[in-house]
Amino acid sequence: MPRRAAPAAEPPADRLFPKAVKARGTRKVGLGWAATLPPLAGYQMTSEQTPVLWPLISGDGLPPWGAEMGYDVLSGGKFYCDPMGWVLDDTIPVTNPNIFIFGKPGRGKSAMVKAFMLRMIRYGYRSLVLGDVKDEYEDIARFLRVEPFRIGPGLPGRINPLDFGPLGLDWQTQTREEQHRRATVTFNRWLFLIRGLVGSQGVAFTPTEERVINKVLRHLTGWTAGSSRLAPVTIPKVWAALDAPSGELVADCRYSSRQDFFDGTRQLRDALGALCEGSLQGMFDTESTFHPDWREPIQTLSLRSLHDTGNNVAVGIALMCLNSWGQGMREVAAAGDRRIVLRDEAWLQTRLSLEAVMALDANLRLSRTEGDIQVVTYHKPSDPLSAGDQGSQAAQIAKDLLNLSDVRILMGQDEAVAAELGALLGLSDLQQGVVTGWAMQEKGRALWMVGDQRYKVQTLLTPLEKRLTWTNDAIDVA
Repeated sequence: MPRRAAPAAEPPADRLFPKAVKARGTRKVGLGWAATLPPLAGYQMTSEQTPVLWPLISGDGLPPWGAEMGYDVLSGGKFYCDPMGWVLDDTIPVTNPNIFIFGKPGRGKSAMVKAFMLRMIRYGYRSLVLGDVKDEYEDIARFLRVEPFRIGPGLPGRINPLDFGPLGLDWQTQTREEQHRRATVTFNRWLFLIRGLVGSQGVAFTPTEERVINKVLRHLTGWTAGSSRLAPVTIPKVWAALDAPSGELVADCRYSSRQDFFDGTRQLRDALGALCEGSLQGMFDTESTFHPDWREPIQTLSLRSLHDTGNNVAVGIALMCLNSWGQGMREVAAAGDRRIVLRDEAWLQTRLSLEAVMALDANLRLSRTEGDIQVVTYHKPSDPLSAGDQGSQAAQIAKDLLNLSDVRILMGQDEAVAAELGALLGLSDLQQGVVTGWAMQEKGRALWMVGDQRYKVQTLLTPLEKRLTWTNDAIDVA
């Protein structure tokens, strides 16, 4: 009678791996043992050093407040954007609320900005578009029942960059000390603008020109004469005062005669004259016809008509004028009046002159004080470097503008700009691959740089937002 095999013993219940493999492996094809062990390198590092080698490992996300922009691809969680809230939270490495957005055309840059504007309305934010050069924000304005304001050649709209703004309200009822304070702020803003306008014409603005313009502004407003009510000033009035100076102005500017005054201010007069009689004639030469209602959720100023002429210099000068006007309108903003200020195609302004770059630099530095979120858009990282000659002061300041923003959004770019991205923003090869690879596969994808933290984010739009953010109408019709 054949002997029956004994049943296999049951493995102990307390063993994690009940079936142990012998040192020589199992005698079966494909289940043997290796003659040599694979070479493995071991490293020791701290948790602070680990993100250097693996910068995109998913960690704790940002707090769930602010605009819900989409989802974090690595963690699968929702991604929220609240730059002002990040500044107030010491656990988030953000010290200013400014946002810089880089992206190749067609990657969803404007759609992301519009979605951010719409979603921040519920948190009390209003938007100001200082120079909509392509009319990309008119649809969203009309949807919010706000009529966009247009300026351009042949259009009736006017913007006076030398507006007093809210600082001119109730002037007579203010104390003399308060009037002095307001006058100082206003004259400094005007002086900064004229410096930029003159510089855009290639004319140096020395301390002599500064003194002359200072005296002209004070004479025209009546401040020098101690008037209780300041008279409105426009750029053509400044030019006219220089072309036909009074004896008092000549003396205040320390010229020995009118002829001496004419000889010393010739280039200054010619530069302002070129602005008054050139491509900007009829846009910034009279008192403003646009008086915004700051209670509205958005205000847009269109430059499409001027942009269509192809004169990028004129568009840049117009953006600088709107920048000064917008700053004046916000000089006495009430506490808690939060606003998103969009500076679209900022490279058109920074290419003008050193003064134009310094004007944008000043606005970015004041964002914390004014309670504004400054959003600056560029096509590629080399756009800021196009200000001035290579190595010039203007180019260096334009490059340093990136340091005034702790929030940078990098949308899809071609391989040609990968090295440029890495050198300018300090990206690793892995991060460059995200921008030039993953972000190029679908619109709305971007690498968000929030301080020293990195997030792969897919922006999501509702059907209504898709309709409001569609910018290919001309191509679609064709």
